[in-house]
Amino acid sequence: MRTEKDFLGEKELPRDALYGIHSARAADNFPCQVPFHAEWYSAMGLTKLACYRTCRSFIRAAAGKYGRMPETVATVGEEILDNLEASASEVAAGKHFGHFIVPAIQGGAGTSINMNVNEIIANAALVRMGSLPGNYTLVDPIEHANIYQSTNDVVPTALRVAVMKLLLELEECINKLRASVEKAETLHRSSIRIAYTQMQAAVPSSWGMLLGAYNEALSRDWWRVSKCIERIKTVNLGGSAAGTGIAVPRYFIMEVVPELQRLTGLPVARSENMPDATSNHDSLVEVHAIIKSCAVNFEKMVSDLRLLASDVAGSGEVTLPRLQAGSSVMPGKVNPVIPEFVISASRKVYSNDQLITSLAASGCLDLNAYIPLIGHAMIESLKLLIAAAESMTGKLFEQLAIDGRVSEARLLASPSVTTALVPFIGYNSAGQLAVLMKEKGIDIYAANDELRLIDRERLAGILKPSNLLKMGFSLDDLPG
Repeated sequence: MRTEKDFLGEKELPRDALYGIHSARAADNFPCQVPFHAEWYSAMGLTKLACYRTCRSFIRAAAGKYGRMPETVATVGEEILDNLEASASEVAAGKHFGHFIVPAIQGGAGTSINMNVNEIIANAALVRMGSLPGNYTLVDPIEHANIYQSTNDVVPTALRVAVMKLLLELEECINKLRASVEKAETLHRSSIRIAYTQMQAAVPSSWGMLLGAYNEALSRDWWRVSKCIERIKTVNLGGSAAGTGIAVPRYFIMEVVPELQRLTGLPVARSENMPDATSNHDSLVEVHAIIKSCAVNFEKMVSDLRLLASDVAGSGEVTLPRLQAGSSVMPGKVNPVIPEFVISASRKVYSNDQLITSLAASGCLDLNAYIPLIGHAMIESLKLLIAAAESMTGKLFEQLAIDGRVSEARLLASPSVTTALVPFIGYNSAGQLAVLMKEKGIDIYAANDELRLIDRERLAGILKPSNLLKMGFSLDDLPG
């Protein structure tokens, strides 16, 4: 064990722990078991690395211009910077995450997040230098690891970096899903089916049209998500505690965000109004609303397929992939687990949307203390949507089975098909066919054979899939 001190007293810590007294106090104060997202942790490492590199270039630039740094200005030696950079790179790669003990839900506006990372970086640097964790006279978590930084600029900047990376991943996943839906659309383009309105048989349509509607919705999702980075690319890094840049070298303020851009390859940009970027998080609300729209479309699609493939529908037109046993008591039962997973994920996104909205509105004056939970919910939603899109692609649409012969037979036996005859024989005559079909349970050909309302050959021509699926009719289609 080792003993660490702060102005509140002392605390015993494991000898080799890379976290320190602040992290330990936070873990005691916030005894929840919701883990912090690794993506945000890694982004903290990248953000810290940008800070250390900019600090180094500032020190060198100052030395070149003035010969030496004034003694009153905080600085860090080259050896310490070398090891801070190396340790921050390890954090960026996800290393030492087991020493991040602060939970996702916490108080303090993210101070515990920042300090846990500071302590990990400082102690990892100490180990690299041949010392022991806790020897803060050599490398200090605040004086060195946190130089020219504040929780209030580092934590939200890292959040945006993490979110941008996940947005790029979601964009790619949506595009793959869209491609799989488009493939199914092409395969079943001419397979006719009954279209339903208010869960009742309505008019002739096709599987290609239904899948094409999904494809169009996913194209909108892809476009909207692809524009999200533009909405959150401005960061307040260098703005310090309240976006004023107090106690931070102007050189650092101007250069740290370009350095972060070089490190991440992301289009991050320094906010022109850093107090605004520090206190207001409406851009995160906006982005989450956009990805919520994606969740809405996901749920609609899988809900449709679950219904169509259900024993309640009993049509036999759609079969979902059989992925796992569905019951511990009912032999042979297989459940629609992918639609249920996607619906569950979507509902969590909806709830996160309300959470982010209310917490963003709860910011007070110059800071929002709830950025840890806002960020947690944002990252959770993105990861859920990525997982949902991957499951829908590989375990739903790519394995979806549609029996076109069954769906065509059901359409021809459904009174809804008579809508196609209205331009040719009128509403009332088409209605006679529909009533007879329903009363006797016969298809449209048999009903027309009894009523003789239209020539059978002409009826067959009207009911050809190519004629049923063309948009509307022209006067040339009608009898003279």
